[in-house]
Amino acid sequence: MEEPGIWQSVCDELEDMTEAGGNIVDHHGCDFFPERWFDRVVVLQTDNTVLYDRLSRRGYTGQKLTNNIECKIFQILLEEAKESYSEDIVVALRSDSVEDISKNVEMLSNWISSWYRVS
Repeated sequence: MEEPGIWQSVCDELEDMTEAGGNIVDHHGCDFFPERWFDRVVVLQTDNTVLYDRLSRRGYTGQKLTNNIECKIFQILLEEAKESYSEDIVVALRSDSVEDISKNVEMLSNWISSWYRVS
């Protein structure tokens, strides 16, 4: 079980780094990060079969595997992101294949480039 306030401590440690901008934060949850830190929140999604195979290869079994699949089915992380941040900065991207990953990297790189030109 996590200590109370551990996420506040994490946010306190990251505050100075995020203030300047230009960062990518990779995490499996988002409801504790301040909205002011982000211009875009990306939720990667995958087909249940692909996810099942990925998690099985990582050694996930039983309840841990079931919980992860159910979380995906009910779109818990996407809903959490939409509840935690303005929906206009939340985007869901497919991540089923290497091709999807390449497309996502290209799209996000283009978005970053266009954002820097505007700001």
